Amino acid sequence: MMKSYELKNIAEQYGTPCFVFDLEAVKNRVRAMKEIVNGSFRLCYSIKANPFLIPAMEEVLDHLEVCSPGELTICESLHVKPEAIVYSGVSKTPADIAEAIDYGAGIFTAESIHQLELVSETAVKKNADVPVLLRLSAGSQFGMSKEDIHYILAHPELYPGTHIEGLHYFVGTQRKKLDQQRKELLMLKEFFEELRSTCGLPLAKLEYGPGLGVPLFEGDDFSDTLSPLKELLDDLKAVTEWAELTVESGRFIATECGYYLTKVMDTKRSFDTNYAILDGGINHVNYLGAMMGMKHPILERFAANEKLGNVQDWCLCGSLCTTNDILIRKISFDSLEQGDILAFENIGAYSVTEGIHLFLSRTMPRIVLRDEEGKYRLGRDYIETSGLNTLQSY
Repeated sequence: MMKSYELKNIAEQYGTPCFVFDLEAVKNRVRAMKEIVNGSFRLCYSIKANPFLIPAMEEVLDHLEVCSPGELTICESLHVKPEAIVYSGVSKTPADIAEAIDYGAGIFTAESIHQLELVSETAVKKNADVPVLLRLSAGSQFGMSKEDIHYILAHPELYPGTHIEGLHYFVGTQRKKLDQQRKELLMLKEFFEELRSTCGLPLAKLEYGPGLGVPLFEGDDFSDTLSPLKELLDDLKAVTEWAELTVESGRFIATECGYYLTKVMDTKRSFDTNYAILDGGINHVNYLGAMMGMKHPILERFAANEKLGNVQDWCLCGSLCTTNDILIRKISFDSLEQGDILAFENIGAYSVTEGIHLFLSRTMPRIVLRDEEGKYRLGRDYIETSGLNTLQSY
């Protein structure tokens, strides 16, 4: 966890709003996860959680899940080892598939019979042999039915240029009731056995996303944020008796390493409510499960002036012209003033990419990285979005 003085220094040096990602913290978390797992199975980082962590993750993990052509382009620009890439995503085009084959992506997923056909057609044109995981649907638009998987495995000759190595299964994120994951693993075991007996193919691999939960809000238990992995460990180890397991995580890995720094720009009182207007807002901050600021994320305040003795409740709002732009509906501060800095914690996953950054053509935040030596560097400068919202010809 970063020290208060570090966050304050970053705010003073780099300005606000900005995201801060602690690379030492996220790598140490992965190391702790690997120590828990102790080589029983592999770990994979889903880069959609935070693509700015890719170089750090590649240092400590062997696999990165890539879910779009754009994410593949990012990996190419960062010279990610192609064999590390699990190329996922629901609507790959032949051009997307061709690029990934040319780059040497380690394994592909197929979300439907049609997607597998495209992989096959492209592989044949490239004279390639592409390893594929078939994604099993969990009841959503993602993946395919058991019937479709049976059909594919019963007709391998229809998909030249590919070889099916196993299944991919992911339901969702922030799933805190581990009985759900245990039921899924039993279902997957039965399905693997069924496929092996009926199709006679040596399916070897399972890429599984358990969607383990992380604490985010006041009142959550922060005493051991790795406890979900520890509690599910025996069940995951049992999988290795019947499949070569890779556990895929994004939010569970990245959440704790991130901070968001924002400044109080204005304060006022209206209709018996104290409002603080920040230079950021919901265009930058997105905590899963936080609706209209009703839950309190963990945050720290750095006062511009040391005037105390006036404790009041405040509604923290962003700079967007919408009544939805509320970060915290009600929180107490002692003498909150213009110029104060607020540091939101546990924001290492998704906010940096999920925010509605183009709304009102606001400036996108800077990104600051803290390395393992405690040094800071600018990972990305401010980006003006007005050009993206302007007609290119008029």
